[in-house]
Amino acid sequence: MKGNFVMKEEFLDSAYNAFKIESESILATGEGLDREEFRRAVEALAKADRIAAAGCGHSGIACRHFAHLMCCIDLPARFLSPAEAVHGGLGYLHEGDVLLIVSRGGKTDELIPIAEVARTKGATVIIVTEKLESPLAQLSDIKLKMTISRECDKYNCQGTTSFAVTSAIFDALQTALLEYTDYQNETFALIHPGGAVGKRLNNK
Repeated sequence: MKGNFVMKEEFLDSAYNAFKIESESILATGEGLDREEFRRAVEALAKADRIAAAGCGHSGIACRHFAHLMCCIDLPARFLSPAEAVHGGLGYLHEGDVLLIVSRGGKTDELIPIAEVARTKGATVIIVTEKLESPLAQLSDIKLKMTISRECDKYNCQGTTSFAVTSAIFDALQTALLEYTDYQNETFALIHPGGAVGKRLNNK
């Protein structure tokens, strides 16, 4: 059943303010990221045998995007569902692999056993979080700090700004990996034959 709509001009102001909130947090994150930790993350991902990404809620959706970004530059990756991981899915991870986890607060209950098992099996753990002293951060080898002023909604509850910032970090990682691995567009043409991009690349 639909609720009552309150027709106020303020809803447009709130919508346009979302762009300001997200852009400011993305810029703050870029300025606050530790360059050495970011370098270590790029090197670990480039040298990984395989990559897994895990997160819950909006973070999990961002992790699916990350896995696809890695596959697009020929780095084997998959989203590791937290629910499936603790029911046998952790068999995917081995020594030489990288597990990237996302948790803004760094204490997501579902992710703690995944990080613990990954470390036990010899995989490198990278975390994207706002809390560098959190339990999950302490279980991680490499820490990438996000900076969030607030979420976009008036209750500061929906995973909006945090999702945008997480995605921006992932985009930056892929951008760096393109340079680090000397990735060539010919490879992308081979693995991306579909769509307008595929046609453009393969017609050259």
